[in-house]
Amino acid sequence: MKLHHEGRSELAILICILLVLNGSLVYFFGKNIFTFLVLGASVTFFFIVLNFYRSPYRRFTGDMVNSIVCPADGKIVAIEEVFEPEYFKDNRLQVSVFMSPLNVHANWFPINGRVILKKHHNGRFQAAYLPKSSTENERSTVVIRREDGVEILMRQIAGAMAKRIVTYPDEGYEAHIDEHMGFIKLGSRVDLFLPLDTKINVTMDQKVTGNQTVIGELPLQNNV
Repeated sequence: MKLHHEGRSELAILICILLVLNGSLVYFFGKNIFTFLVLGASVTFFFIVLNFYRSPYRRFTGDMVNSIVCPADGKIVAIEEVFEPEYFKDNRLQVSVFMSPLNVHANWFPINGRVILKKHHNGRFQAAYLPKSSTENERSTVVIRREDGVEILMRQIAGAMAKRIVTYPDEGYEAHIDEHMGFIKLGSRVDLFLPLDTKINVTMDQKVTGNQTVIGELPLQNNV
C-alpha cells in the first residue's frame, strides 16, 4: 500500500505540528500521564490521516470497452432516473457513491474516452449523502465521450468535511480506466449520469470498490 501524492505535504505538516506539540508538552510539563495520553492521541490521529491518504494498486481485468467501472470506494446511495440540468439537459440514470472518511478517496475514470468538459462549481459543504448536494455543494464536473459518441458525466462532490476537490484531466485528455481522475479530501460523493439504456449492475446500499466493481454496462461498442 503506497501513499497518495495528494497527502504528502499535509502529512509532512502534520508531523511537524505533532512533534512541536508533544515536544513542548514534555519540555514544559515533563514526562507524566498527561503527556503520554497526548502522545498516544497524536500517534492515533496521525495513523488515521495516513490511512485516509492510502493509494492501493488496482487494475481492472474485466471488459474495458462496454463496462462502467466504479470511480470510487464507498456505498451506493442513489440509483434513479433524474433530469440532468448542467450538460445533458435531459433525463439520465444517476448512480451515486458516498465515500466515508474511512474509504480510499482517490477517484478513477469509469470509462475510456476523451474528456470534453471540465468545470468547477463553488458551493456549500453540506452532508454529501443528501440528494441536493449534487447541485448545491462544491463540485467538479467531467464529461467523457467514447469513440462511438456515447457520453457520461462524472461529478465529484465535496461533503460536510471535505474542503478540497482535485480534478486532474483537462479538456481533450484521453481518459483510460485504471487511471486516477482526481481526489476528494475527507467525506464526499461521486455521481455518474448515464444513458437511460445502461444496464445497471449494482443495488442500493451496496458496498463498492473503486476501479474494481462494475457499475453497469453501456450499449455495445465494437472494438476498433
